[in-house]
Amino acid sequence: MKTSALQRPAAESATSVLNVDGMKCAGCVQAVENRLQQQPGVCSSVVNLVTKQATVEYQPHLAQPDGLATVLTEAGFPSQVTASTDERRDDEKRRQVWVQQLQRLVTAVVLVILSGIGHLGHFGLAIPGLTSMGFHWVLATLALAGPGREILWDGWQGFRRWTPTMNSLVGLGTVTAYGASVVALLWPSLQWDCFFDAPVMVVGLILLGQTLEAYARGQATAALEALLALRPTQAYLLPQADAPTDQAVETPVDQVAVGAYLRVLPGDQVPVDGELVAGQTLVDQSMLTGESLPAVKAVGDELVAGTLNQSGTITMVVTRTGASTTLAQIINLVETAQTRKAPVQRLADQVAGYFTYGVMAIATLTLLFWATLGTHLWPDLVAYHAVPMMHGMAHDVGSNHGLLLSLKLAIAVLVVACPCALGLATPTAILVGTSLGAEQGLLIRGGDVLEQVHRVDTVVFDKTGTLTTGQPVVTDDWLSEAATLGRERFWQIAAAAETDTRHPLATAILGRSQSLQISPLQAEESQTIPGCGLSARVQGEPVLLGSQRWLCQQGIEVPLSDRQRAQQLSAQGNSVIYLAVSGCFQGAIAIKDPLKPEAADTVKQLKTMGLQVQMLTGDQQDTAIAVAQSLDLDADAVQAQVLPGEKADAIATLQSQGQRVAMVGDGINDAPALAQADVGIALSSGTDVAVETADIVLMQKAGQASQLSDVVSAIRLSRATFRKIQQNLFWAFGYNIVGIPLAAGFLLPTFGILLSPAAAAAMMAFSSVGVVTNSLLLRWSMASRAQYPNTSSPQTPA
Repeated sequence: MKTSALQRPAAESATSVLNVDGMKCAGCVQAVENRLQQQPGVCSSVVNLVTKQATVEYQPHLAQPDGLATVLTEAGFPSQVTASTDERRDDEKRRQVWVQQLQRLVTAVVLVILSGIGHLGHFGLAIPGLTSMGFHWVLATLALAGPGREILWDGWQGFRRWTPTMNSLVGLGTVTAYGASVVALLWPSLQWDCFFDAPVMVVGLILLGQTLEAYARGQATAALEALLALRPTQAYLLPQADAPTDQAVETPVDQVAVGAYLRVLPGDQVPVDGELVAGQTLVDQSMLTGESLPAVKAVGDELVAGTLNQSGTITMVVTRTGASTTLAQIINLVETAQTRKAPVQRLADQVAGYFTYGVMAIATLTLLFWATLGTHLWPDLVAYHAVPMMHGMAHDVGSNHGLLLSLKLAIAVLVVACPCALGLATPTAILVGTSLGAEQGLLIRGGDVLEQVHRVDTVVFDKTGTLTTGQPVVTDDWLSEAATLGRERFWQIAAAAETDTRHPLATAILGRSQSLQISPLQAEESQTIPGCGLSARVQGEPVLLGSQRWLCQQGIEVPLSDRQRAQQLSAQGNSVIYLAVSGCFQGAIAIKDPLKPEAADTVKQLKTMGLQVQMLTGDQQDTAIAVAQSLDLDADAVQAQVLPGEKADAIATLQSQGQRVAMVGDGINDAPALAQADVGIALSSGTDVAVETADIVLMQKAGQASQLSDVVSAIRLSRATFRKIQQNLFWAFGYNIVGIPLAAGFLLPTFGILLSPAAAAAMMAFSSVGVVTNSLLLRWSMASRAQYPNTSSPQTPA
């Protein structure tokens, strides 16, 4: 069972987000998290390598965001408190980043080409000037002192802080390769091979990999950037609702107050949340709900900030501004979701914390082994690979040649290791998945939710307002043979008793009384008993209106003929409400809440995905079973007559039986059950409490009270995203498990396979790119599934 916001004790804490530069790999993430958690007053910290942000929960009387940013800056990770959304959208900053990436790309390509030319000399293809050893000495020196300086400095800072990173490994490898080549050049009697091209190639490939990785990260954050771009900056303020357009004054959105009147022209974005008070138009809500068709908006309809007014000039009154708007809340939820890690990432974080030390230990052992035992066990092999072929003959093996080969292999181990892939495995997938969900109107709160969805085997639906429309209607009513009231008086009393309640069944009763043009009466001492009914006093007479079981508990006897008629209606899916006045049963009202058109298909698809589906309701057993039959659910999949306070207990009972439960609901009385469930899924048309408690929120689409079919889409997206996390982690671990032994020379004695430092650099550079690219494929796979929704096998999680 998850811990929900409702279950956590209140604490005097605050949350802030810091922008953190200088992070290159999972080791950096671990170092930043550890440094933050060591500070007094910090309750927790979560660092995201992709967005380069740290979310910190702290106690304001012990810590402040600016002070925490200073601590990280002093530790070698320049940090600052996150700026406003507008500043984060600074086009000038984007342009500068683009120019830097272009410069890095050009530099990388030039270095790779020049170092590649250096390799031609090993094959007897000399190019005057470009293959000379002096040229490559100068090139290597310039490469390390210029574009490679940042790598070396960052690597040194990691060693100095006792938190070595990927750049620490790469820097140690390139400096070692450069130093060994300098020794070989200055003392040719050693007959060592000069490989100045190796550090040049390493620097070039790493720069190339970083550029490609940065581009892939930009693609991953594109959906969130699109959401940020939706936020309007200007509005046209009117002095009053009926003022002409020429009186509208252009005003910054952050200066617009609740209750103000705004004019929205065709082609403009709705600046804030509000209500349409004049005009009619079509509004494009695709970025908030995933709908492709525009929604018709008339007077009284709600308008959401960021949506696009397509056709008519309209006037609106402001109801929410700033951080309280729907768009701002969605952006905040998506950003928060991208900082919440999946528990499976903990293993990667723990490994990353010790990864660099382990790699350096393996590199040291590789150096010692090949310099001692390897030289004696495979002398010919050492001689062949230690120096270049000279006139078809290898040099005689010696201790110097063994040391040279040992250095090459140790350098390859340092360079091939990639903690960066471990750090990117989870956040990139979460970033793409949550952003893709936001585009489709599916708000997923984080990586921990994705992992829980992956484990869910049972989906429990609340009936009223979730599987049904929540707009019940009266289908039948009758007076008992022993009734003392006439039909008009019967409806007068029933409507009076229900006047002050907000239950959907009460709405149906009041609606029918109005259609019958029944003159209303006043009720006194009205009291609602949840799950049972209500009591009141109408013109001095005590009235009970509720279930048969409750009336029986109050000593009211219902004749057999009336019970049989009620059972027949209940078997057809009706809820039957019984009325008693002054202790005598008078009659009953049958009310039916129609199923949503997509309910049956939603249940069918969930069952096809291998999930158990159950229904939870406070309704009578016969009525619940009738509804279940129309959904093709067995009677044992129905829990009926469940009081609001018992819903969470019902979920807990399923969990005690070993089931992983997802609860789908929309009402206040669903909130405890949503919190109890492993995954809570709320319809955004429901109450704020239900939405705040849920782990997944399904945004409302135009013309729909809810979007039940999106339950399937949300589970499919969650499963697909978590599979990407698993694939990325498998690749990240697998790459290092295979790459490091390969670089250490495990296959050299048997197969003669030697991984050069340059080849190791290429593998390392593209390993992290592969992780990010695999995460980006999630968008393509979900688009394909949307186009061909029935291609998955029944047991394959979508």
